[in-house]
Amino acid sequence: MAQPVQQQYLQKRCSAEQAAAVIQSGDTVFMGEFAQNVEAVDAALALRKSQLKDVILVTTTRAKPLKCVEADPQRESFIWNDWHFSGLGRKNGELGLASYIPLCYHQGPQNVELYEEPNVAVVQVAPMDANGFFNFSTSCSMTPSYCRKAKKVIVEVNPNHPRCLGGLDESIHISKVSMVVEGPNSPLLQLPAAQGSEADRRIAGHVMALLEDGSTIQLGIGALPNIVGEMIAQSELKDLGVHTEMLADSYVDMYEAGRITGQRKSIDRGKMVYTFAMGSQKLYDFLDNNPVAAIFPASYTNDPAVIGRNPKVVAINNAIEIDLFTQVASESAGPRQISGTGGQLDFIMGAYKSEGGKGLICINSTFKKKDGTIGSRIVPTLSAGTIVTCPRSVVHYIVTEYGVAQMKAKSTWQRAEALIAIAHPDFRDQLIKDAEALGVWRRSNKSV
Repeated sequence: MAQPVQQQYLQKRCSAEQAAAVIQSGDTVFMGEFAQNVEAVDAALALRKSQLKDVILVTTTRAKPLKCVEADPQRESFIWNDWHFSGLGRKNGELGLASYIPLCYHQGPQNVELYEEPNVAVVQVAPMDANGFFNFSTSCSMTPSYCRKAKKVIVEVNPNHPRCLGGLDESIHISKVSMVVEGPNSPLLQLPAAQGSEADRRIAGHVMALLEDGSTIQLGIGALPNIVGEMIAQSELKDLGVHTEMLADSYVDMYEAGRITGQRKSIDRGKMVYTFAMGSQKLYDFLDNNPVAAIFPASYTNDPAVIGRNPKVVAINNAIEIDLFTQVASESAGPRQISGTGGQLDFIMGAYKSEGGKGLICINSTFKKKDGTIGSRIVPTLSAGTIVTCPRSVVHYIVTEYGVAQMKAKSTWQRAEALIAIAHPDFRDQLIKDAEALGVWRRSNKSV
C-alpha cells in the first residue's frame, strides 16, 4: 500500500546541501527554465566546486546568475549549456562561460527524451497539493521531459510560484520525486515592460491591419509585441484566441479588455494556450489556479501541425537582419549568439498551415551604430557568420515601419523588389545596386 503523500514528503525533505551532495563529476544536471530559477541547490552546489569536475548544467533561458558559474570562471567544474540565451546567457557566452544549444523549439522535449541522459533534474515548483502533486508553475516547455528522463528529481519548493493549470504534464507527483528542498522563497522574476519607439508603433499599426475578428494570436517578446497587445486591448476586435509559446502581461490586458474569448478556435476552445510565462506580478496572479489559461509542453504548443489546426493564426515575431534573398536572422549578429531560434520557425510554419493564417517577421528598417549614424537592417547578404533562423523558403510576411511585403510565390527578383520597397528610403538606391550585383534585380523592376 502506498504511503500517505505527507509522509512521503517528510521522508524526502532534506537540506540544499544534502541534495547537492548527490551530484557527481561528469553528471548532466537540468537546472530549470525561464522564471523557475533554482537557487538553494545552485548555491550549495557552487560550494562543492573543488570536489567536482565537468558537471554539465542545462537550462532554458536562465534569468538569474548561476552561483556555480560565478564560482568557476575557468569552467573546469561546471559547464553551462543553455537552450535559449537571455541577456544573462548572452553576456556569459561572450565570456566563454555559456554555450548555446541549437533548437527548433517544438522538438525540445523529443531531443531530451531521445538524446539526453540527465543524471539529475533540479526544478523549482509550487507547494505540494493535497493529492501529492507539485505544480511546475510558469514553465512547462521541457521540464516534464527532463523529470521523466532524469535518474533523480530534486524539487525546490517556492510558495510564491502560481499554480498554473494544464493542459498537459503541468505537475509531478511526490512518488516520482527523489528529494524535496524547501528553498529561500524568493519572489518570481519581474520582467519589466520594454519601451517601444515610434518605428515600433508604426510597425504595430501595420500588424493591426492584418488582424481580424477570430484571429488566433502569438506574440513574441519585446517592445513591439507589447505595443501590439496594447493596441489590441484598445481596439474593437472580437473573439481573439491565444495559442503561443510565451504568455506575457499584454495577454492579461487583452483578456481583461474583452478582446480574448477563444470561442472561434478549433482546438482548446476558450483556453489561452502557452508553454511558459514571464512578466510582472499581475501576470502571475492572473495565472494562479485560473482555468482560462492552459500550460502545455513545447512539443504541443509549438508543433506546426497543432498550431495550424486553429483558424486565422497570426504569429508576430522579431528579427535582427534580413537579406535581399529574404533570409531572416533573428538570433545572432555574425557568429555572436544573441538569443536562439526559439519558436519563431515553428510559428511561421504553423501559421502558414492555418486557414487564413499569417506568419509575420517584424523588423525596424534601421539601427543606430556606435558612432551615432544609422545602418540598414535590410542588407544585400547577411553578415559573415550570421545564423539563418528562418530560411527564405518558409518566409511569409515581412513588416517594417514602411509597410508589409508578402513573399510566398515570388521569385528572387520579386522578393528583392518587395523588400526594398519597405526598406528605409535612404538605403533603397544602394540596395537596388546591390540587388543588381547579386543578380536578383530586373531592368524592368519598378523604381522604389
